[in-house]
Amino acid sequence: MSNLSGLYLGGNELSGEVPSALGNLSNLQTLGLGGNELSGDIPSILGNLSNLQSIDLGGNQLIGEIPSALGNLSNLWHLNLRGNELSGEIPSALGNLSNLRTLDLDSNELSGSIPLFLGNLSNLLHISLGSNELSGEIPASLGNLSNLKGLSLSDNRLSGEIPPSLGSLSNLQELNLSNNELSGEIPPSLGNLSNLLWLILSVNQLSGSIPHEISRLSNLRNLNISGNQLGGCIPVGLRTALTGNAGLSFCSSGRTGQRE
Repeated sequence: MSNLSGLYLGGNELSGEVPSALGNLSNLQTLGLGGNELSGDIPSILGNLSNLQSIDLGGNQLIGEIPSALGNLSNLWHLNLRGNELSGEIPSALGNLSNLRTLDLDSNELSGSIPLFLGNLSNLLHISLGSNELSGEIPASLGNLSNLKGLSLSDNRLSGEIPPSLGSLSNLQELNLSNNELSGEIPPSLGNLSNLLWLILSVNQLSGSIPHEISRLSNLRNLNISGNQLGGCIPVGLRTALTGNAGLSFCSSGRTGQRE
């Protein structure tokens, strides 16, 4: 079927390997095989599909490494490989995907560090790398992604401090860095994220006081900073959200060093 532009087989009980013969569909723009029981490696020949815009292989039983050949798909804007058993590092070749808007590699067994090249993919709207085995620090270059709306890096082994540069992500609506080994203080620059709805920093090793700048986040619906080593008092701007919790001490005049 050489003229096929869309192939949608998701949400079935298909098993076996992803056929290498799909690499012959030179006009294919959308490949949807998510939510099946597919196993084996992702065929490198998929990197020959130069017209491909969307790949969904999520929710299968795929193993092995992410093929570097996927970096040849210059028109790709959606890549979903979540919920498999993929291992190895995130290939640097994915840095060639300049049109990519969604990168979802959540819930695999990926290791290594978060690649610096992600900060160069300026069209990214959503990054989801949670529930893997990623380690090292969060790259400060992620603060360059001015269009980013969602960043989820939870349930990994990330360490170091939260980069203050993340406060430059003016369009960000969700930031989830929970269940890692992050240390240091919560950057006051996160108070600049005026569109933020979800801020989840729970179960890390964060210390210091809660920045009073967090109180500026008027659109915030969910704030979870539990399971850390935070001290000091609670910014008075969070009083409404915490009404009814007996024994809490609030800062006065918006300063974390004074209490009322």
